Amino acid sequence: MTDPETFVETVSEENQTALSRLGSSKSLYAETGGEIDTEPVLEATADAEYAAWQTFLEWADDEADEGARAAFETTAEEEQDHYETVDDKLADDEYEPTETPQLHEYLRDREDTVSRVGALVGRILASQRSKDQVVGYFVGDADPQTASLFRGFGEDLDDQLERATTLLETVCEDDEDWDRAEEAATGAIQAAYDEYVETLEGMGANPKPVC
Repeated sequence: MTDPETFVETVSEENQTALSRLGSSKSLYAETGGEIDTEPVLEATADAEYAAWQTFLEWADDEADEGARAAFETTAEEEQDHYETVDDKLADDEYEPTETPQLHEYLRDREDTVSRVGALVGRILASQRSKDQVVGYFVGDADPQTASLFRGFGEDLDDQLERATTLLETVCEDDEDWDRAEEAATGAIQAAYDEYVETLEGMGANPKPVC
């Protein structure tokens, strides 16, 4: 048996390289298709927040476990708020998210509660890294108001991580459950990382950071 704190430490350590690269400046370069400018950054963020909202809404709709359903509903509401906030800042009033990140395709394929909660932890760990890059972009762009807005999103991710890890203790009844949750968390991080690598290689860029 394990505990939530050890779980997060283990997943973070085992995926250290992927998480480190998802937290590099190349992550934003990949997400914006090489166009690191305000509108592409906001559009990429809108895509991610919209996908998250839809994923957790879908989970909440068909989740049998009452505690998990409540957690997924709360998370969906936060992501909806994030999406609507970003959407309001977009210059293009007609912009509609069309891209579903591979991370969310992976999450939507998880069907049991333990795997979903584990994958949620992985998604949060990956998102924390990419969110830091968005904050950094707006700090560098001398837009402290928008940077502060995204810091608030980061604080919501901290809350989501606490909610998810608390839930793990409830839904994981034995070592097999913890292992399955860990596998799902790693799968979520790897899905995000695989897309990062594929996107950069497709653009002719090296996914490894320049040392």
